Amino acid sequence: MKDLVINNPNHSAATNPSNESDLWHESAVRQQMFSSRQDGFQTPTISKYQLADEQTSEKRQERLSNDSPRIRLQSGPNGDFGHHSVSGSEVSLGERLQEKLQWKERVRHYTWTFFTMTMATGGIANVLYSVPFRFPGLYAIGVIFFLLNIVLFVFNLVMVSLRFCLYPDTFKASILHPTERLFLPAAIVSFGTVLVNISQYGPSRAGHWLNDAMAVLFWINAALAFLASMGVYLVMQVYPYDSICFRLIRARWSTQSFTIAQMTPVWIFPAYPLLLVGPYAGVLSKVLSRKRAMQVIIGGFTLQGIGFLVALMIYSAFLYRLMVHKLPREAARPGMFVSVGPCGFTATGIISMAEGAQRSLPDNFMGDSKLAAMILNIIASWASLWIWGLALWFFFISVGAHWSFVHKDHLLDFKMTWFSYVFPNTALVTATFAIGKAFDIRAIQILACVMTSILVALWFGVVGMMIRAIFLKQILWPQKGEDRDEGGFEAPRKRSESV
Repeated sequence: MKDLVINNPNHSAATNPSNESDLWHESAVRQQMFSSRQDGFQTPTISKYQLADEQTSEKRQERLSNDSPRIRLQSGPNGDFGHHSVSGSEVSLGERLQEKLQWKERVRHYTWTFFTMTMATGGIANVLYSVPFRFPGLYAIGVIFFLLNIVLFVFNLVMVSLRFCLYPDTFKASILHPTERLFLPAAIVSFGTVLVNISQYGPSRAGHWLNDAMAVLFWINAALAFLASMGVYLVMQVYPYDSICFRLIRARWSTQSFTIAQMTPVWIFPAYPLLLVGPYAGVLSKVLSRKRAMQVIIGGFTLQGIGFLVALMIYSAFLYRLMVHKLPREAARPGMFVSVGPCGFTATGIISMAEGAQRSLPDNFMGDSKLAAMILNIIASWASLWIWGLALWFFFISVGAHWSFVHKDHLLDFKMTWFSYVFPNTALVTATFAIGKAFDIRAIQILACVMTSILVALWFGVVGMMIRAIFLKQILWPQKGEDRDEGGFEAPRKRSESV
């Protein structure tokens, strides 16, 4: 057992001029990092900081004043500080977190990743709408998921807004955090799934005015998707830490490196808002006027191409990472399913937009609009077959990476990235339905129906695990979510938490 001595923040700085957090970070920098502009620079990870902490524990204890009030935490074999002793004016950090952390304080950790819940719910509603073999009640089940998605989306907006209102410093931190910022586009994707669901389930009940409203919202969503995807990749080049003590003091352009060994398909996630524009355009193109439908198809095809090509380039980095390094750590492997989504959404979008183009092409388009529509449909179907096959390949790679879980005697802690089991695979299922319809292969459509049943059951399982994780304090808890200290980034804390 090792002892880690942490200064009481209420103790006078004059008595003990050294700050434990500064010592800890300074030692980590010295042990693990070069200057950000030197060759060999590597963004530190939590494990590296833990190693640096173990190597400098004795030195830090010698530098701390023996006369200062302090908290003594004893670390276990796994590096967790579950055992502590308190005497005199000492305060128990573990007791304070476990007994005094109220729900209002837990809202601080309601991160952008909670929008993956609405992405998955809207994806299920989209899949149920695409099922070709209808039965009584299927439409009603789809409507339930659609309405639930709206409720959850509004709830997420309220909770995230509440987080930023109660703790204003978390807004900037959520944008600059090396992991949480990758999930900022989840809010835009969730908005896109809501719009797609409304376009699918709404017009038959509301009338033509809703189609016009959805056409306007299409361009708003397209603009948000483009800005969000581009903005996140730009922010990834901003180095918000001081090169010595990693304090969040300024944002400046830098040569910050993200090593290939740490790469996961989650890096694709900022491109996801663009990948939903094509399927959205395909749905609208079948109900709008010919002129407006053609405009939507051109815009949707352009943005879908941008998103897919960006994802395709990141695919190459992911494949290189798999060849030269081992699989991602087990906690990050659910995110491997993110690689399935770009191909699935693109195949669905291309086929649906080609179908919409058959009624939307202007007269005498390229000499013969009917012939042009037929050629476009043929090219779209066969090109989508390649892309669908690539989605299947990434799906089986992701499934195979989870084989080691079968031999585990215990469950991993729940993370909101577990919804990656659902949402990206909804894209694969809708693409399977589209391929089966385009080539009129009934067996493929039946296979997609089986996959749909599995996805719905999986959604219930992940939601159940999420509720369980909230009560077990695996999420919405300090240092448990995507807002944890990571890669040199120290999440903002209240004074009472800065121990």
